[in-house]
Amino acid sequence: MARSERLLDLLQLLRRYRLPVTAQALADQLGVSVRTVYRDIASLQLQGADIAGEPGMGYQLRPGFLLPPLMFAEEEIEALVLGMRWVEKRGDPRLANAAGNALAKVAAVLPDDLRRRLEDETLLVGPAEGPLMAVDMAALRDAIRQQRKLTLCYRDIKGDDSQRIVWPFAVGFFEKVQVLAAWCELRQDFRHFRCDRIQQCESLNERYPRRRQALLREWRQRLGIAADAV
Repeated sequence: MARSERLLDLLQLLRRYRLPVTAQALADQLGVSVRTVYRDIASLQLQGADIAGEPGMGYQLRPGFLLPPLMFAEEEIEALVLGMRWVEKRGDPRLANAAGNALAKVAAVLPDDLRRRLEDETLLVGPAEGPLMAVDMAALRDAIRQQRKLTLCYRDIKGDDSQRIVWPFAVGFFEKVQVLAAWCELRQDFRHFRCDRIQQCESLNERYPRRRQALLREWRQRLGIAADAV
């Protein structure tokens, strides 16, 4: 592997970790020696990469550092385009518009040959076939970002309505449905609400008392879900 490719692979690895990662772990994944990782980290730091840490303590790429867009591989472009087009067709209007804008921004900074590959219609997304939503999905996502409580009027599979106050922390996207994961004050436990069965939703001007990340971590542990699986 050329050194330039190895440096890019190292940056990509660092971007995947939210917490400091040891040089040994990086070396194992790259198939190089720990000493090589130390040299490559120092080289990246000299080139402007904002990497915190030191030997024996672990390394972390601080937020805000961007990889050059020219370095997208062909399959990375295909994955990016496929994901954005899926969101454009399957997401709510605000999310779909954001996906289109993001794709246009990526296209604007790519060189001509990569831009042509991005514009190729070789991977297609079929039409959405899901139930109609009565709830504003953008409002749900806003409440998750702001860690605010929601009041829901929820209709269960039997057609019975109930009023809930929940602490929303994630939305799961499945082939035909979207599911809100939240802590339910009524049940005093984690619950999953199909978004097409939410009849009404209102964000309260009150933050829930726990951190969203802590709720998500406990929920994953409860269900036995690996951190990188969802």
